[in-house]
Amino acid sequence: MNVKVENTENKNEVKLTFNIEAEKFEEAMKKVYAKTAKYFNIPGFRKGKAPMQLVERQYGSAIFYEDAFNELVPEIYDNAIKENNVEAVSKPNIDIVQMEKGKELIFTAVVETKPEVELGKYKGIEIKKIEYTTSDKDIEHELGHMAERNARLVTVEDRAVENGDITTIDFEGSIDGVAFEGGKAENHELEIGSHTFINGFEDQIVGMKLEEEKDIKVKFPDDYFSKDLAGKDAVFKVKLHEIKKKELPKMDDEFAKDVSEFDTLAELKNSIKEKLDTQNVEKAKYETESEAIKAVCDNAKLDIPNGMVEVEIDNMMKDMETRLSYQGLNMHQYLQMMNKTENDIRDNFKEQARESIKTRLVLEAIVKAEKIEATPEEITEKIKEMASQYGRKEEELQENEQLKEYLSASIENEKAIDFIVKNAKKK
Repeated sequence: MNVKVENTENKNEVKLTFNIEAEKFEEAMKKVYAKTAKYFNIPGFRKGKAPMQLVERQYGSAIFYEDAFNELVPEIYDNAIKENNVEAVSKPNIDIVQMEKGKELIFTAVVETKPEVELGKYKGIEIKKIEYTTSDKDIEHELGHMAERNARLVTVEDRAVENGDITTIDFEGSIDGVAFEGGKAENHELEIGSHTFINGFEDQIVGMKLEEEKDIKVKFPDDYFSKDLAGKDAVFKVKLHEIKKKELPKMDDEFAKDVSEFDTLAELKNSIKEKLDTQNVEKAKYETESEAIKAVCDNAKLDIPNGMVEVEIDNMMKDMETRLSYQGLNMHQYLQMMNKTENDIRDNFKEQARESIKTRLVLEAIVKAEKIEATPEEITEKIKEMASQYGRKEEELQENEQLKEYLSASIENEKAIDFIVKNAKKK
């Protein structure tokens, strides 16, 4: 087998030309035949028992070509990429030059490669100093949430609905007098002011009295997920059955005992302050790092190949599909709900993908420039954390070389970010 590697006229792109012996291609065809023989019907032979030559005569010798190519080429391509130190960042564009039984298999693969990064200033960059402090108002706000979660509902019978009340209603929606699917419910609990219904619906519940019936007129948003309803005027017949209001607990030591492990309100407040202080430190650290990374990336120069962006978007789409599956949705359902196409989503991801790639490549360049390394001890510590977090055996993870490479790169990136921040001038 012979592999020739050459640069194309395009930047960050190489062309690999493969010449594979006829014997190897023949072997791949035989493997494909062995796997697929049961699918061929040849008169005079039981299924799967007809000789390969007869199958080729009946269906044409090219019947096995494509599958043989797919059987043979992926491993050969991957090995060629590694042996020739080609840092491929896109899917290869394959062009078959010759594919015929008894002859060499000749094909080319054009692939985009990792771009070189021209680092600008990354030591001594100027960034603003970011700090957050916990105020009494923040603590009271957190206490307010705790009170809301521990509020009791009290039935109201002597007044009309007010904002913040929990109501129980029946409703049925129609458009031009015709009821629509999903527009009817009985004894539905609705918090007024929660904005869980169509804009304007909850506002018109305010002022209603027990057992009162009312026609509520609303307009569905133009971007509503159901195309049949989007932008249309609707009328909901509503009947009010029950009004409840939240009664918040008194803020005292008893409240602290009920909602926490503390005996006094002062201790609870102090615990909230410590938690918020920790969050503020993390928030300031994250924002400082983000600003430093952005400044360094803005100073760097590189040409990101389009194929690299497409691969990044592919990964983002897979992540999105995984997140949707946790919500019981698939991509097709989501696209229908949002009235979008897959290309719309990919276009929305494009800029984010470019930024992600640029950040990754710039940090890699700084790691190389500053000779930053992850120590075996640091990798082992990360593996211990993972083993504990996911309930896996540490020895198992230690044997996974791919995982160790990933963790090593992750540690080095973290060190590079720390390096940038520590050397930055904060104003």
